[in-house]
Amino acid sequence: MKPAVFLDRDGTLNEDTMYPHKIHHFKMLPGVIDGLKKLSKKYIFVIITNQSGIGRGVFKEEDFQNFNNHLITTLKKEGIEIKKTYHCPHTSEQVCECRKPSAKYINDAAEEFGIDIKKSWVIGDHLHDLEMGINAGCRSVYMLTGHGKMHINDIEKSKTKPDFTANNFLEAANFIMGQ
Repeated sequence: MKPAVFLDRDGTLNEDTMYPHKIHHFKMLPGVIDGLKKLSKKYIFVIITNQSGIGRGVFKEEDFQNFNNHLITTLKKEGIEIKKTYHCPHTSEQVCECRKPSAKYINDAAEEFGIDIKKSWVIGDHLHDLEMGINAGCRSVYMLTGHGKMHINDIEKSKTKPDFTANNFLEAANFIMGQ
């Protein structure tokens, strides 16, 4: 069994414009490429992302897939492989089993790719990313990118605490590799 890093997408890997879904708005966040290359020496990568814009009718499933494929292709050109992207298209008002903080997609990925959850990490910029990791039994890094700075008070008031809080992705990767 191998360890993984479960990655939030918007605000963690790429800039989080409101409901990012257009390729011409795509912008990788600083340190992501170098951080993923560093982590790839030990970990496999899986993206888990809530995409309520689909459920709200802001964009279509096809728009999500095109944007996500562009991200995957950009990373692949750098020698970085994303094993799979799992996404929840539902709104927070809809009742589903896949929306973060549910650990469903971590468990699905663990089964599909033989992942050792206990040696794995979650990196994200929302409280629900940390809660997903805790629900699954992973360690976590909270990112101050994306929505991270805006929600830092939620983290501080919450019982859910990350193992580390990072200013950027490379800092997160360095911390994980040092553990």
